[in-house]
Amino acid sequence: MEQHFDQINNPAVEPEREEKLPVSFPLLALRGLVVFPSMLLHFDVVREKSISALEAALAGNRRIFLAAQRDLAVEDPGLSDLYRVGVVAEVRQVLKMPDNSRRVLVEGLYRARICELLASKPHLMALVSEYPMGERKITPAREDAMLRILKKELEHYCSLVPKMPREMIEKMMTDEDASHLTEYVAGNLMLPMEAKQYLLEQSDPLIRMEDLIHALREESDVLALEQEIEGKVRDRMDDNQREYYLREQMKVISEELGEGEDPAEEALTYKMRILSLELPKESEEKLLSEVEKLGKMPGGSHEGSVIRNYLDTCLALPWNKSGKEVYDVKQAEKVLERDHYGLEKVKERILEFVAVRKFAPDLKGQIICLAGPPGVGKTSIARSLAEAVGRKYVRVSLGGVRDESEIRGHRKTYIGAMPGRIIDAIRQAGVNNPLILLDEIDKMGNDFKGDPSSAMLEVLDAEQNNSFRDHYIELPFDLSKVMFVTTANDVSAIPAPLYDRMEIVELSSYTREEKFRIAKQHLLRKQLKKHGLNAMRCRISDEALFSLIDFYVKEAGVRKLERTIASLCRKAAKKLATEETVRQIRIGAKDLEGYLGPKKYKEDTLPKEDRIGCVTGLAWTSVGGVTMEIEAASLPGDGKLSLTGSLGDVMKESAKTAISYVRQVADRYHIPADFYKTRDLHLHAPEGATPKDGPSAGVTFATALISELSGIPVRRDVAMTGDISLKGRVMAIGGLKEKAMAAYAMGIKTVIIPEDNLPDLQEVDEVVKSAVEFIPASQLETVLKYALVIPEEPLKKEKAEVPGSQPMMAAKSRPASKRPGA
Repeated sequence: MEQHFDQINNPAVEPEREEKLPVSFPLLALRGLVVFPSMLLHFDVVREKSISALEAALAGNRRIFLAAQRDLAVEDPGLSDLYRVGVVAEVRQVLKMPDNSRRVLVEGLYRARICELLASKPHLMALVSEYPMGERKITPAREDAMLRILKKELEHYCSLVPKMPREMIEKMMTDEDASHLTEYVAGNLMLPMEAKQYLLEQSDPLIRMEDLIHALREESDVLALEQEIEGKVRDRMDDNQREYYLREQMKVISEELGEGEDPAEEALTYKMRILSLELPKESEEKLLSEVEKLGKMPGGSHEGSVIRNYLDTCLALPWNKSGKEVYDVKQAEKVLERDHYGLEKVKERILEFVAVRKFAPDLKGQIICLAGPPGVGKTSIARSLAEAVGRKYVRVSLGGVRDESEIRGHRKTYIGAMPGRIIDAIRQAGVNNPLILLDEIDKMGNDFKGDPSSAMLEVLDAEQNNSFRDHYIELPFDLSKVMFVTTANDVSAIPAPLYDRMEIVELSSYTREEKFRIAKQHLLRKQLKKHGLNAMRCRISDEALFSLIDFYVKEAGVRKLERTIASLCRKAAKKLATEETVRQIRIGAKDLEGYLGPKKYKEDTLPKEDRIGCVTGLAWTSVGGVTMEIEAASLPGDGKLSLTGSLGDVMKESAKTAISYVRQVADRYHIPADFYKTRDLHLHAPEGATPKDGPSAGVTFATALISELSGIPVRRDVAMTGDISLKGRVMAIGGLKEKAMAAYAMGIKTVIIPEDNLPDLQEVDEVVKSAVEFIPASQLETVLKYALVIPEEPLKKEKAEVPGSQPMMAAKSRPASKRPGA
């Protein structure tokens, strides 16, 4: 330990002041301390700037200016953070501690005031001037009276502080210098820092003594009140001991009489359990009042059993028990990749969520809703998220819930009352920070019993759920630590206020390639193990898996695919068990019909030739993308329009918009100008039993109509999707990833998409992008240029070019496999 000190020759004599004021001194900011003149004080110096100021004082004349800090939490105080009035002190002793801090002994010399802050680095330097006491004279009689009152208050104060040093009391009682006594008392007694600073800044000696007397009286009142409270607590402890003795006697008497369990003992047990939980005052008082009722009831009463059930439920809740959370992004990514194939956007959002929670673990209000068709992995994603962050996982199914009490619970006055599903999930988890999956939140209904979705508003609102009140427990429970994840198939069915509280993360349907990878890497292994088989005894080829996906299941997820694989495993197990000569089962694409029967779905194939009035469109469904052929027919008539194929209102409007556009460009494609008067038009989408709707068929309708009315064939290997405006502008659509996969599966070579959907191509599989050419179009002219097989004779040109497309060029009729204009 390094030590610096100097000899204190005569502490009673104030060192001579050689400085000419104002003078610059190193400034040391004190936290929670106020130094007075002639006062010796020990304190520790930890901050780098304070140590630097101390060393600067030791290198000079050992003088330093000490000023109190207004806010103790400020680590690097400036001039505005300090009181202007302080004390110039002399450093008497400095000890260097093992942790590199300093323990200092200083002696206050005289009051001073900061005139200007000269520097802030490497330590504070201030220009200070002496701040002398006022010149007000006090008559000897008045000074003597003030001294007597001050000593009387000191005597009362010292009687309330039993550990006051005797030497300090004697020095205060024998000191006859009013100014010196005031500073000595203020510096050595336990007064608030603000009161000490006020006394230091006060220059009027009379007001200074009056304020000190007032402060002593207030502090004495507080000390007297503390002693009174301690006495009451001590008396209450004595009463509790007496009560315990009497209850022990009652227990023995009950045992001797054979009365069995003592209600009073049971109530005491509940009371001890409640007190050990350290609940908020409101909750503790409520439970203790129930315990008091229980203690006064006969052992076998019905109401007593109701109270017991209530107390057991409340005490089973994890009020202050939290699980350990782990926010490791790499570990979370590892878990997600292990459990799920694909879903890159969803995984990325989950990892972002984990990363944010790592840096802001107390962040509230992040409630994720995983939305997508059935079987795409919403529930398993939530389970993997819980494993990744180390939280307990509890699933709450909300499908078909129509009663608000299912969420909030029933009043305990009803027979068979129980808490709601949220509190019950917390009880199952055993911690107050689990991950609760609210499954099928879009399936909640409502009836005369209430609206459960309204009850969910409080549960999912981070500003309200810190005091969620279940009707059964009737106590506020903090749900803000719970991580809520919801799932839904149709977000449009979620009420708007509830939808607004959640962040929607879309899970799209799996593509053909993704289903194959999931089946090969996860489902096949799982089902083989489940049925007691292995890869050596039962092998299913890749071609067979693709055939299962194409011809036996049509779904967005993989549930039916898994059931179909399970069916193959069962049949393979039966064959191995019944035919002793068979050692291994190999299932190829040609063998599927023998195991599963004929194909359930037909393969989409390209037309054999280019056709007039028939266009291949692309559509999105809940089970993925599909190709949809649109047929147009022009018949003699008086301008009637027929729309068939179970078309929805949006598709009907798209068809009417297409007709209006065709009328505008009829002359360009040699279409009679009065066709809408002399011809009946019929637009049809096959598979009429399947309802269809959406805006993305606009370009398909327009192309089919122009082809039918002009007699120009449409290329058989071109598919298209996009909405149109009256002026022929091609507008953006959704579901491009699924539509592109459907075109690839059918063998389409060219897909025309809206130019605004170019960024969506990033989500399309690389396999699809390498096999299919995507052509962006901002105007319908571009669509027609690539879709129609234009004859050699040039079409009538417009004088001005159409924005978003190149001028229409004459082209020969060419094979469908080659792109026009290449």
